[in-house]
Amino acid sequence: MADIRPVDVIAAKWASVTPQRSADYEAGVQNPRKDWARQAGAASDAWAAGVQAAVQNKAFAKGVSKAGTPKWQRGAVEKGVARWGPGVQLAQEAYAAGFAPYREAIARVQLPPRYARRDPRNLDRVKAIVEALKRAKEAPGG
Repeated sequence: MADIRPVDVIAAKWASVTPQRSADYEAGVQNPRKDWARQAGAASDAWAAGVQAAVQNKAFAKGVSKAGTPKWQRGAVEKGVARWGPGVQLAQEAYAAGFAPYREAIARVQLPPRYARRDPRNLDRVKAIVEALKRAKEAPGG
């Protein structure tokens, strides 16, 4: 039998030592050994094969079932709430760049006339927006 410490001791050490390695994490991101985009792009076929294997094995549903709602909620509340505001602020520029083509598509729409409340013809207004957004999504680079 292999001599190994109990899992709670291993986990406690990991939790106490790893947070002190944020500078190592930052340095690794800023100076990767290989270019991330090139390596990730080259792994496209492996990614697709892995996703297909996960689909065949129903891994997503199994993982969700194993974790359960309480684990998801605990992680979302204990980690996500504190990161939410700063993450949104850091993403402002990327959000604007990503949404801009859709905003422009909406702005170009010539909406049909508005009719009385609950008039089914008002759905044509919604359809016009949906079609514009669909075209924007399907456009090159969308």
